[in-house]
Amino acid sequence: MTRTTSVPHDAVFKTFLSHPDTARDFIALHLPEQIYALCDLSTLKLESGSFVEENLRAFYSDVLYSVKTTSGEGYIHILIEHQSSPDRHMAFRLMRYAIAAMQRHLDAGHSRLPLVIPFLFYNGRRSPYPYSTNWLQEFYDPGLAEKLYREDFPLIDVTVIPDDDIMHHRSMAALTLLQKHIHQRDLTELLDRLCTVLIAGYLTGQQLVSLINYLVQAGEAPDASAFVRELAQRMPQHKDGLMTIAQQLEQIGVKKGIKKGILLGEEQGVIKGKREAALAIARSLLTRGMDADSVLAVTGLMAEDLDTLHH
Repeated sequence: MTRTTSVPHDAVFKTFLSHPDTARDFIALHLPEQIYALCDLSTLKLESGSFVEENLRAFYSDVLYSVKTTSGEGYIHILIEHQSSPDRHMAFRLMRYAIAAMQRHLDAGHSRLPLVIPFLFYNGRRSPYPYSTNWLQEFYDPGLAEKLYREDFPLIDVTVIPDDDIMHHRSMAALTLLQKHIHQRDLTELLDRLCTVLIAGYLTGQQLVSLINYLVQAGEAPDASAFVRELAQRMPQHKDGLMTIAQQLEQIGVKKGIKKGILLGEEQGVIKGKREAALAIARSLLTRGMDADSVLAVTGLMAEDLDTLHH
């Protein structure tokens, strides 16, 4: 998709279509009538056709114009791509260009997406153009793809799922419960439910430790060590490991560090306290034989953080 040379077909096409008057003629000839009626062509503006994805690999569209609508609300973008040879995945390429144009429109400060209309201008030797320009036809099941992308995407809003329902979520129950209530200052009312799903035995030891680390790192409860200690008392099968974590949290004074940060309005105090908590949990996991990569995944620490534990 990245072009290192410009072929004559592309060059002459871009020279012509980059001229606003020529673009107006093109739009009048080829734009669907219903959409053409919405365009205020006096606002036609040539945009840069170069987009850069997150992975920094540039890809290009040939010509991109924007126009305002006749109602004064919103924007319509006309994206014109020239091809002198067929491309089986051209429909998907056009969709990528359209999405990139939408993203740049948002980045410019607009609150709504523009309607981006991709055109493919083809003059290849093979005639007629052999591939569909409907990107949904790229899927093995176009009907299912159309249904998926026409409707709302699936939403799992844990904030409105009743706790009683979450209790039946098996191996997802503990994580969902904690993420639903993580912003509460008082988590004591969650203890019974959390212990019930933990005792059910769906989680691995690593998942349990990861859950506790999440509680310490993201939770807003003022005394995470007390919560962990209470969990340990109610879960005999994990008591030793949880008590070790609770004791280490108390020893490093994470409660004091977080409180100090809150009272003084010093964000660094909170960050420091939570980092020390993560280091304590990492130390415990390494002592129990967990490999370094797994410890990093569970705690969110960096490799250099683990190095400090050996000094």
